[in-house]
Amino acid sequence: MAATVGRFAPTPSGRMHLGNLFSALLAWLSVRAEDGELLLRIEDLDTLRCSEENADILREDLRWLGLDWDREMPPQHSRSGYYESVLERLRERGTVFPCWCTRGDLKNAPNAPHASDGHPIYPGACRRLSAAERAAKSAERPPITRLAVPDETISFVDGNYGPYSENLSRECGDFILRRADGVFAYQLAVVADDIAGGVNQVVRGRDLLSSTPRQLYLYRLLDAPPPRYFHVPLLTAPDGRRLSKRDEDLDMGILREKYSPQELLGALGHAAGLLERSESVTARELTGLFDPAKIGREDVAIQLEARG
Repeated sequence: MAATVGRFAPTPSGRMHLGNLFSALLAWLSVRAEDGELLLRIEDLDTLRCSEENADILREDLRWLGLDWDREMPPQHSRSGYYESVLERLRERGTVFPCWCTRGDLKNAPNAPHASDGHPIYPGACRRLSAAERAAKSAERPPITRLAVPDETISFVDGNYGPYSENLSRECGDFILRRADGVFAYQLAVVADDIAGGVNQVVRGRDLLSSTPRQLYLYRLLDAPPPRYFHVPLLTAPDGRRLSKRDEDLDMGILREKYSPQELLGALGHAAGLLERSESVTARELTGLFDPAKIGREDVAIQLEARG
């Protein structure tokens, strides 16, 4: 079996919160427990929301916790040429088409199907345009680039949540690969980067579980072996509310003023089911306790001891 290559891929749109660190720790432990290689990748496709200053703070926060990495990939904002080459490979397969539909068009379309999360499913309108119609629309404004998906169910077995399936056409629709402003979409970039990095194990939050069938389809089109996936539950506030950078819930700036790295790691280790109670522990000590079978499927409400 090939050596394990995992990754942690945070977005520098603000200070990491405890939920981000939960995923980072489990990605780190899953690699270190197998003596594998861990990559750090800064996902900063949206340069308006992300900054190098935030990326530097993010790196320092990880080091403070003792979560090191073996290799750092170039940040996504610097890799547009590579993404364009991957997009061109998909064009050559005839699976890509331009689209001028706006979010409003999709939202207001009569009888438009919606995914389980409430988002409208793209009905394929621009896929059926003639060459002349596409030329006329291109003269007005630049298009979105979408991937045409088949009426096919993509299935896989997640390392934590078990069998998972999604029909791409009926539950997802033709999805975006590049926005009208030229920014490449997450689905294309994450697959392209994992291929380039040789990543064969992905540990991440369960909120990305539904993205996996789309990504598996991209791996197939690009003739690349997909990684093993292990999705982990999310951390929530004590009231059940999902942690958010926007709300600055339990972010590292606040946490570092009140807790030691060992105390935070102990709280996260307890939330993951690796410790019977929250107690001070180092990242290396948690490696010897790591057991993926102990990680649950239900989201975990976390409450730190009040300090201060």
